Amino acid sequence: MTEVVVTGLGATTPLGGDVASTWEALVAGRSGVHLLEHEWAQELPCRIAAELAVEPSEVLPRVRLRRLDRSEQIALVAAQQAWDDAGLSDDLDKERLGVVFGSGIGGALTLLAQDDILEQSGARKVSPFTVPMLMPNGPAAVVGLEFGAQAGVHAPTSACATSAEAISWAADMIRVGRADVVVAGGAEAVIGGLPMAGFSSMKAMSTRNDDPTHASRPWDRDRDGFVMGEGSGALILERRDHAEARGAKIYAVVAGSGLTSDGYDIVQPDPECRGGGRAMAAAIKQAGIDPKEIGHVNAHATSTPVGDMAEIKGIKRVVGDHVVLTGTKSMTGHLLGGAGAVESIAAILAIVEGVIPPTINLENPDPGLDLDVAANEARKVELNAALNTAFGFGGHNAALLFTKA
Repeated sequence: MTEVVVTGLGATTPLGGDVASTWEALVAGRSGVHLLEHEWAQELPCRIAAELAVEPSEVLPRVRLRRLDRSEQIALVAAQQAWDDAGLSDDLDKERLGVVFGSGIGGALTLLAQDDILEQSGARKVSPFTVPMLMPNGPAAVVGLEFGAQAGVHAPTSACATSAEAISWAADMIRVGRADVVVAGGAEAVIGGLPMAGFSSMKAMSTRNDDPTHASRPWDRDRDGFVMGEGSGALILERRDHAEARGAKIYAVVAGSGLTSDGYDIVQPDPECRGGGRAMAAAIKQAGIDPKEIGHVNAHATSTPVGDMAEIKGIKRVVGDHVVLTGTKSMTGHLLGGAGAVESIAAILAIVEGVIPPTINLENPDPGLDLDVAANEARKVELNAALNTAFGFGGHNAALLFTKA
């Protein structure tokens, strides 16, 4: 099987405007969650979120900002970082360059803003860029156009499993011979009144408004829901011989991936994590390794009452009880469609650096938590393989297995 490797990383998150600052904050256990000061947030049940540490306006030219939805802006920021990190150049064969970049919700903020303009000022005032800005494939399209990708530009939309699924699709593009290099990842930026009101009405979000930095608390007995975040992660995936021929540095191998669905409920996860477990098992089977070789799982772990413990059952059943877990959403909040990519970067860097970031706020572990978690402090450990899991509304499940280069 064609070996797929990771040669570039890029990110913009609530913890930092790039991979280095985000990783530093993760290892240090810093929270990116804060109380929202926007007027629209004041009457919401949940008034906390994890907004970007660095605004896109500090990176992109003003003329580009006006023509891009916020999700597209941050996708471009992360993708450009990954491209530069991989040392790719414009003389790359663009017919062998692909993009798989997703968004769980897409340009919701553009849709809402332009609808307000339509209602208040009439149709002639609506931006001519509205449709390209709100379409769910917008981030993928913008990234593909930026680099001139011609092997295919694809945009999975699988809720919170989106960017993990994008990485799986990207690896498959290379394995079946459609591309030599693929820019893969995801972006989400929907911190606004309607999305947050909708999630709040579902009772899915934490209402710990008086203590924002402690609100996201995976596996803790007192968890009361997730905290919304925004951000983007991008990875450059490449055929190994192609990467070696150009002397690229290699972070890790995308050894296996698994995609399944629950067929259970539009919102609630299968409490036994059967679908999620099958995704993990598929990733392990494709990698051809013994589950005992997996030393770490960067878990989906959103801080919801049902989801956290369901995932524990799946990990224990399929991977085993020897792994060290972490839930980095305790610091970043839930980046929705961007989560899988950012958390995959964290899993890769855990292998490279030999450090597992902590799960902060784990003060009173759930009685059902019977696996080892790097709780509240980073854990130094030698890793040969790490797994990232991602699950989304609609029963989407994705698992990505990375091994040392």
